[in-house]
Amino acid sequence: MTRKIAVVTDSNSGITQKQAEEMGIYVLPMPFMINNETYFEDITLTQAEFYDRLASGADVITSQPSPDSVMKLWDELLQDHDEIVHIPMSSGLSSSCETALGLAQDYDGKVHVIDNQRISISQRQSVLEALEMAKKGMTAQEIEDVLMREKLEASIYITVDTLKYLKKGGRVTPAAAAIGTVLNLKPVLQIQGEKLDSYAKVRGWKAAKKAMLDAAHKDLEGRFKGKEVSIQAAYTCSDEEAAVWKAEIEEHFPGYPVHMDRLSLSVSCHIGSGSKAIACIKKADY
Repeated sequence: MTRKIAVVTDSNSGITQKQAEEMGIYVLPMPFMINNETYFEDITLTQAEFYDRLASGADVITSQPSPDSVMKLWDELLQDHDEIVHIPMSSGLSSSCETALGLAQDYDGKVHVIDNQRISISQRQSVLEALEMAKKGMTAQEIEDVLMREKLEASIYITVDTLKYLKKGGRVTPAAAAIGTVLNLKPVLQIQGEKLDSYAKVRGWKAAKKAMLDAAHKDLEGRFKGKEVSIQAAYTCSDEEAAVWKAEIEEHFPGYPVHMDRLSLSVSCHIGSGSKAIACIKKADY
């Protein structure tokens, strides 16, 4: 008999509560502390409100779902599901994964927490694939095996508009940030696996977009050659700028349908508004 599996993720995946309901999955909202008050992504805090607070210099700190909220959701789901596949954001970027792994020890193997080191659009892709595999009748263990095998088969390239937040987070020194601002340097960052790393430094947005598009081309023609890949986009800029960015990606990669999402607020905290990103994600084999 097919086991009934619930797929759980967090709001870092970019999946809203409304979309989750339509898809038949469950999304834990990520909490934020803003000037010592707690807010929940997509529940008591909209994207627009978040960026307003960030721009006004408010003290914004990312947090993680409380153990109580995680276990409450799992307990409810296990009343009418046999197993849970839980896909949190990368353990390299948040301790929420480690917490969930610890809590799952008390669930007799019914909860599979998958640390496949994804975030934002790549995390969303894993959630969609887990859902597809569950519908095919695969067990939670089989789904975990596939997602862990495929975990590093994705790259996200991001360019930030301002060095202010990287400086605040200690990712660039104040001196480097000052020079970078004067020279209009745009750092292109890469998320592959568990870390946010520097990929390139270029001058101005035109060069930054070219660096990201070239990086994606290089992935397609190198590590993903001959494989089924999806091209995706993400942003913390205005919707108008994002639409232009998406059109540029579609022009460079004809034949690839491009899915685009806003970057999750947990990432936005570290990079600020005005950012643009592109991702190459290999489709999992199962």
